[in-house]
Amino acid sequence: MSQNGSVKFVDDRASGRLRAVEDGVVAGTIAYFVLAEAPHALVAVHTVVEPGHEGRGIAGSLVKTFYGIAADEGVPVVPLCPYAAAWAAKHPEQAPEAPAGVVAAAKAQLASDPGLW
Repeated sequence: MSQNGSVKFVDDRASGRLRAVEDGVVAGTIAYFVLAEAPHALVAVHTVVEPGHEGRGIAGSLVKTFYGIAADEGVPVVPLCPYAAAWAAKHPEQAPEAPAGVVAAAKAQLASDPGLW
């Protein structure tokens, strides 16, 4: 778990959710899955900030934390979520691009199992 001000970030790997929790309430979430084959990339599928929590940087902090978790684990991130992809494009120093083969494998895994998110 990491923190950003009063917001705590909780990685629930079993459910594929990285949650931003503020005062005990979920303020935002990244839905993700772990790529089945090596290098076991973390694949961001959807980012959402709950009503009433928008406009405070929670989504960006979620994506930054997500990239930090992947870096700590030594795996790439595949940002299939449009928000995560846009954030990564704006912050290339914090969001290294995943190899094309890893991106293709992530897209194939999601296509074969849309229930991943």
